[in-house]
Amino acid sequence: MRMEGELQALTIRILPPDVSVLIAAGEVVERPASVVKELIDNSLDADASDVSIEVRQGGLSLIRVTDNGKGIPADGLALAFHRYATSKVTAAQDLARITTLGFRGEALPSIAAVAEVEMVSRPTDAVAATYLRLADGQPVEDGARGAPVGTTVTVLDLFAKQPARRKFMRAPTTENQHIASLVSQYALAYPEVRFSLRLDGRQALLTSGSGQLADAVASVYGTDVAAAMLPMRWPIDDEHTAISVGGLASPPHISRASRGCVSLFVNRRWVQNRRLTFAVEEAYSGLLPTGRRPIAIVDLRLPYEEVDVNVHPTKAEVRFRQEKDAFSAVQRAVRQALLEQAPVPSVPSSAGVAVSPPAAPEEEPPPPLWQRALEAEGQPRTAAGAASPPPKVSLPMLRVVGQIGNTYIVAEGPDGMYLIDQHAAHERVLFEEICAARQRGAADAQGLLDPTMVEVSPRQKEVILTHHEMLSEHGFQLEPFGERTYLVRAIPAVLAGKDLSQAFSELLDTLDEEAAVDQQDQVAFSLACHAAVTAGQALAPEEMRELVRRLEQTEVPHTCPHGRPTMIHMSTALLEKQFRRR
Repeated sequence: MRMEGELQALTIRILPPDVSVLIAAGEVVERPASVVKELIDNSLDADASDVSIEVRQGGLSLIRVTDNGKGIPADGLALAFHRYATSKVTAAQDLARITTLGFRGEALPSIAAVAEVEMVSRPTDAVAATYLRLADGQPVEDGARGAPVGTTVTVLDLFAKQPARRKFMRAPTTENQHIASLVSQYALAYPEVRFSLRLDGRQALLTSGSGQLADAVASVYGTDVAAAMLPMRWPIDDEHTAISVGGLASPPHISRASRGCVSLFVNRRWVQNRRLTFAVEEAYSGLLPTGRRPIAIVDLRLPYEEVDVNVHPTKAEVRFRQEKDAFSAVQRAVRQALLEQAPVPSVPSSAGVAVSPPAAPEEEPPPPLWQRALEAEGQPRTAAGAASPPPKVSLPMLRVVGQIGNTYIVAEGPDGMYLIDQHAAHERVLFEEICAARQRGAADAQGLLDPTMVEVSPRQKEVILTHHEMLSEHGFQLEPFGERTYLVRAIPAVLAGKDLSQAFSELLDTLDEEAAVDQQDQVAFSLACHAAVTAGQALAPEEMRELVRRLEQTEVPHTCPHGRPTMIHMSTALLEKQFRRR
């Protein structure tokens, strides 16, 4: 009997093999989709060009993955289910340069620990396939079978003997969704591979394996989305590293409500990385409405030794040696594609608003993902050594005709009529002018003969204290006048004649929010919005012409800073069709 205050020594023991293997399996096999992922990795590492996946009851009843890869020799089939047995890594130094999707040697034994597994595999030089069945992680049946070249792995009754684990699984429909999302990512990363996914007997996904990324996008997102996607490519190189980015990005008029449509591939490995996702969203800053997310397939290539994939058993997380370079490359690639190719919204013959097809790029589109070389091509450099900025998007020459509803400017272009939202257009003009003045360090401020007194909330006061210098850079001159009151002695010139109290209060509230854009840009957004002409405001002909002229000089004339279109286009062909002239 232990006396009060007496401490009992800890007993250290080695876990039994059946316990340790289940702990390890819990890290690798999180849910049925984890099994599918590991098996597809093995198929692709075996150079398969055709991968078929069959799933029943969300993968809990059956998962079967069949490929036409190299296959496994008869004497290696049982060995493949030993922990840390692998054909992909032979020495410690190999871990510094992982070139395959799998490498840990944990997947097959982990799967066999939590399910019954059958494997049939035939190498190209074998006349027959080898069959192996495992239960509770141990071989129970083997032999020769007739089968085509390749490997088939069947996983039965996943987690059947781990009821505590199985009860945490979602409904089969939810697990099916995870599996469909996973296979879709592989289809986008490997468009040269034909993928087939059947869920409970239903064909959920089928790709052609044509090698064209657009074809894979059409299978995943539909033909309309695939036709509108913009090719992107951004090479960056120096003496120590080479990074290239390719893929496809959606134009601003195509978006989704969640981030799930941003697919990131690092050396063809699907990864989840918050900073790279933010880099994609940052590229769309000012082009998408609040709450909307782009569709993007980002193919990031860099030397294998520059990325560490040995971070987590699931291999979904990676670390970069130069993360800032990767972030910059992705952001620039997406932004360049948008600025060069994003089209002006166009009114179709049917109801609603569609988008005119993007103009053909001046150069050939980038080659498919698997053909793109890792070596980046050179880019013109500025004197400071930075990459040259992407070319500016230009509008056609427009002739102002008039105004509709004191809200829309009617203009004639070389191919029909343009309706310009005067508020959105003026927002874009002012936003870019404010940003340009800030970069020059020459914000246009206007002193007030009679300082205006504004009262702020406690949170707003903290915003002022935090961002006082930034507010000053944009033209605000503030002087404390009491506990929560400030005297405004100067304001940005664009706010002259506007409701200063409301504009300043909303600006502070904007800075108080966590945003996915630079806070200096947030200031410019807010100032441009409050200073722009409003809907319902009559404009003189010379005012409309001046606004259109300034819009033509902007870098992104097609959208306002918040992502709304500044104009829509009705082509001459459409007008002729509507009036039955053709």
